[in-house]
Order: sequence, then structure tokens, then C-alpha cells
Amino acid sequence: MSLGVRLAPLLFWLACLFAGTVQARDILLVSNESSPALQDFAQALAQRRPQDSVRLESPDNLPPAARLDGETRLLLLGTAALNWRIASDHAPPALTLLVSRVEARQVLGKREPADLSLLWSDPPPARQLQLALQLTPRPKRIGVLLGPTSEFLLDELARAAEKLGVELVSALQVRADDTRPLRELLGHSDLLLGLDDKQLYNAQTIKGLLLSAYAENHALIGPTAAFVKAGSLASTYSDQNDWLDTLDPLLDQAPAQWPRSLYPERFKVQSNRQVARSLGIDLPDDAQLAQRLAEGEKP
Repeated sequence: MSLGVRLAPLLFWLACLFAGTVQARDILLVSNESSPALQDFAQALAQRRPQDSVRLESPDNLPPAARLDGETRLLLLGTAALNWRIASDHAPPALTLLVSRVEARQVLGKREPADLSLLWSDPPPARQLQLALQLTPRPKRIGVLLGPTSEFLLDELARAAEKLGVELVSALQVRADDTRPLRELLGHSDLLLGLDDKQLYNAQTIKGLLLSAYAENHALIGPTAAFVKAGSLASTYSDQNDWLDTLDPLLDQAPAQWPRSLYPERFKVQSNRQVARSLGIDLPDDAQLAQRLAEGEKP
């Protein structure tokens, strides 16, 4: 009897064993948008998890979340999906993406539902502070403009700044048409740190913010990578692959093991070299900056 014939039963048994250990899951991505980017994300997740059923649906096409199978892995993309999920008291646990700290605060208030895991879309404030300190010349006083919806982040920022040995200067802007807090802030700081607060930083306000900052020879860090092209100096960000690397192991865990909140461990840096030159700032290349920041975060 040939070796292949003798091994056939063993190989068949092993194949059955491994097939039995792979648990197919129903992964439901919920979003009120169906943009090419989201469709690409769903497709990339499906390619990573060929054993699972991955589909993208709008909340309008779904029953209340409480009527879903309890074993469904829910991925909520954006605040509309989050609102749909929290409208049901008894529903499958969910991983929430494309929601910033400020947006989550607006939806949830101070609540921290045990069945929701929030994977923050905005860069970690402490990481953005670290990025600012990689600049030459190194800023001594970092200004942060806060709004009523982002003011809750101040304590966290202050602790991070104290740990890094840099002075944090803050100003609260209550009304969008009141530029006095920004002017005062720029007069008492060396650099402006932007937060992902859409009431302060949006397509209508960014031009005025940048012109005011650059008039004082101040760079703007953040608030997200999307603003770098508009004239922000630099920001950290996590791309699709970074998010998939974060999601993949979570989807294999029991929901009870999911963290209440999480930033992706992997990230990159995007910078605007033209802005750096105009402000006389020496900036390492993006890959080097990301490596320095990652090494600084190692325990």
C-alpha cells in the first residue's frame, strides 16, 4: 500500500477536525451610508474572514436590533447606526466604528453601555501631543481650543501634557462667530492642537482658523488627517488595514472580552511639507515620525 493511500484517512480526519474548529459567524455592518469606501471596507473584511458571512446594511432596511440573532457580530459604522442600536434595550453586543469621542459623548452622554465597544475614529489626544513635541523647534506652550461638546477632554489633555512636561493652554469657544477665544489662545501659545470637534473644525471654519494661526506663525496639529491637505501641519491616523488588524482578533473573541473603548494600536503620520517649510519647522519624514511615536508608546 502506498504512503499516500495510508495517509488519506489521517488527512481526512485532520481536515474534519479543523473544519469543525472554524466557527462561521454572521457579521453585520450597519451604516446609513453605502459609499464606495464603506463597500470596499466590507469587501476587505470579507476577504480576511472567508469563513464568515459579511454584509453591509442600512438601519432603514433592518428590524429593531433586539430582533437580531444574539450571535450576530454587529459592527456599527457612524452615529446613525449607533442610535439605531441603542434604541433597543436587548440586542447583540456591538463594535462601534467611525465615531469620535465627541460624537459618542453627544449620543451617549456619560453613559458607558456594557454591551457597546467603542473603537474611536479620532486620533488619541496624547498621541497628537507627542506628535507636536517631535517638531523642531519644540513648542513650549500648546494651545487647545475647546467647545461645549469637547470640553470634557480637557482633564485628559492636561494630564497628558503634564506627563510630557509641556504647558497646555486652553480656551472655550461657545459661539461659532466669536473669535476672541481663538485670538487669546494664539497669543498665549506656540502651537495649536486641534480636536475632532466638528462644531469647531469643519469645512466652513477651517480656512479662518488656519489664517488666524498662520498670522501668528502657529502650526495646527490635527484635528484629523483629513485637515492636513487643507493646511494643517500634521496628524496621526489609522488606515483601513490598521482597522482591519484591530477588528480581526476582536471578532474571534467573545463579546464579554471586548474592551469598552479602544484606539487602533497601529497608526501612521501624514504631514504637509509645504506648511512646514513656510513656518520654518523641521519635520522628520512621516514614517520616521510614526516609528518614534510608536516606540514612545511601548510599555
